[in-house]
Amino acid sequence: MTRVLTCKVGFEVELVAPPGASRADLAASVARRIGGEVRRYFHQQAEPSKAPDVPIFESLTLGFRVSEGDRNVASFVDDLTLQRDLDREASPADGWYRIVADDARILRLVCQHCDPAAPLETVLNPLAALFATTPQTNAGMVRVRDDEDRSVAIAAPLPGERERPCEIVTAPIERDHAKVLEELLTDARALGFAAPIEGATHLHFDATALQSASTVATLVDVLWRHGDALKAMFGANPNCVRLGSWPEALPQLTKSQQFRALRWPDAQAALRKVGLSKFCDYNLLNVALGTQTKHTFEVRILPTHLTAAPIIEAAALFEALLGACAGPQARQLAECDSLSDLLAALRATS
Repeated sequence: MTRVLTCKVGFEVELVAPPGASRADLAASVARRIGGEVRRYFHQQAEPSKAPDVPIFESLTLGFRVSEGDRNVASFVDDLTLQRDLDREASPADGWYRIVADDARILRLVCQHCDPAAPLETVLNPLAALFATTPQTNAGMVRVRDDEDRSVAIAAPLPGERERPCEIVTAPIERDHAKVLEELLTDARALGFAAPIEGATHLHFDATALQSASTVATLVDVLWRHGDALKAMFGANPNCVRLGSWPEALPQLTKSQQFRALRWPDAQAALRKVGLSKFCDYNLLNVALGTQTKHTFEVRILPTHLTAAPIIEAAALFEALLGACAGPQARQLAECDSLSDLLAALRATS
């Protein structure tokens, strides 16, 4: 029987649409089922650049947000790590484009001033107006330059089949987690969506309970010792390209009694100095940064699942782990020498 979650959790499930379909189709299907509406928006990502002296391009692709009244239900967005299911030689699909720049601040201006419902040919007109210039069109692309002829941003047709990747990003779910997630995945299965070769599932837990140096130290200790065993138990996808361990400086920091005694703002400052990244097995970066819009602890080790039950089971285990790290059971966790010991300790807390 599927466990019942009691805390607020956000889910991200990476899927791929069948050839000829797109993430927009899944968003429309979900909106029809709930009697909601779909709004197109710009989804920001970073991607490697082939241009000299520019390590990454910041990009915007088309995402689709489904809402029911004032309530956000889920978003359906691209994920650049999903590559191997796609035909890169396929012609761009009509109406699909991306916007690239080498400065994320430019793309924030695009999000503020440009209309994601606009077509490629005119979408950057408001950005050009900010620079008192006119967009230039060449070979199907639209470029904005500033008044000194320096490139600002480019809108271009979306490369082959990039409309097919679809990461379902739920709003934080407070109750009926299994029901809400299963309904979304049922919609996806009905349209023929599948697990991508590189696919993963991510869990975002409200990090409020982790605002304690001692709690974070316990969590780091447990996952440093047992994290790989948990990956094996949950069947982490070996093709997933954005997993990996924390920097060794993290457990070196958190194992000290001096760290455990720090006030939370000082602990956050110390955590920010050890080289944390979001692209790892267990993402503590937002905890360290105190990001208000995404103040979460993220578990990234799960493969894509097309049904909710295994995702909820995994979420229940991590919910129990986070609760134990923040509670009186924390001392017991330090005594768990094996994964079986850890699982037994967590069962005893639930």
